Amino acid sequence: MRKEQHHKGWNEIKTNDSWAIFKIMGEFVNGFEKMSAIGPCVSIFGSARTKPEDRYYKLAVKVAQKIVESGYGVITGGGPGIMEAGNKGAHLAGGTSVGLNIELPFEQHDNPYIDSDKSLDFDYFFVRKVMFVKYSQGFVVMPGGFGTLDELFEAMTLIQTKKIGRFPIILVGTEFWAGIMDWVKDTLLERFGNISPGDIDLFKIVDTEDEVIEILNSFYKEYNLSPNF
Repeated sequence: MRKEQHHKGWNEIKTNDSWAIFKIMGEFVNGFEKMSAIGPCVSIFGSARTKPEDRYYKLAVKVAQKIVESGYGVITGGGPGIMEAGNKGAHLAGGTSVGLNIELPFEQHDNPYIDSDKSLDFDYFFVRKVMFVKYSQGFVVMPGGFGTLDELFEAMTLIQTKKIGRFPIILVGTEFWAGIMDWVKDTLLERFGNISPGDIDLFKIVDTEDEVIEILNSFYKEYNLSPNF
């Protein structure tokens, strides 16, 4: 009896997995259709826990404003904290403000600065991550937690392995990023040789909104690249 129940339960799981494919496809189709129409954008990442009075929240607003003034839209994860700051800066500057929202048990809720026709909801992190990479001309990475680090290292991995074309990855906040990037250089590269010397050039660390824009503009001027979609 127990074997039969276990076998039945396993078959139900397999059936549910199969039907999930259609939900995943639906998220990809909806994402591709909406994102392909937005024009060149830069994604801003960072902690959902950063409060409006925090200097990195205020800096993210300024960064987003400068990005819009340079001709790009802004994409964020759609939630509070640094994400809200990015959408707020884009909104204040009159630019495109996109939010790629994810269903989470805590922290995540839509912020009020996303364009009404550019707010997308996702159940799957991996679908959402494809949208960030495919439709961004650059990543601006503010201080954050595991999710921020996940996006950062996935982007660097995809560029390193030539699965996607190179684009600027700009880390904002020397005090936050210096330690982990020193570890990347000293331990991953020099001590263990787990990355190549050129991989260090995949990112830059800055502290001001002007430096962010300088890197973005000089990159696209040098490579003469058009939007990657």
